[in-house]
Amino acid sequence: QVQLVESGGDLVQSGRSLKLSCAASGFTLDNYAVAWFRQAPGQEREAVACISRLGDSSFYDDSVKGRFTISRHNIKHEGYLYMTKLQIEDTALYYCARRRSAGCSGSRSAADYDYWGQGTQVTVSS
Repeated sequence: QVQLVESGGDLVQSGRSLKLSCAASGFTLDNYAVAWFRQAPGQEREAVACISRLGDSSFYDDSVKGRFTISRHNIKHEGYLYMTKLQIEDTALYYCARRRSAGCSGSRSAADYDYWGQGTQVTVSS
C-alpha cells in the first residue's frame, strides 16, 4: 500500500525556519519525482517545489525561491522541505506528493501526481 506521511509542521514566528519531512512506504521512492504542495484556507492547492527521482533537478515556485530547499534521501525513503525566512503568507497545509514519473518537468498540476499525504500544518505568526 502506497503511503506518504508528512511531519514537521508547527506554529512559528515569521523569519524563523522549519523542516518538513515526508516518509514514503509501499513503493520504491527512487523511481519517482516528489513534490511539495500547499493549500491555504480558501485558496487552491499550489505547487511549492519538486525534485527529480535522483535529486539532480528541481524547481521552485517563485514565491519560495531562495528561501525553501527541497531534498530527498532515497535510502531512507524520505523527502524534505527546508523552509527559511518564513513569512505569514507561507501559512498553509503542506502536502507531499508522488509524481507519476521520474522527473518534474516543471509540472505544477496536481493531476500529474498520483499519491498524496494527509498534510502537515504550517502556521507563521507575526
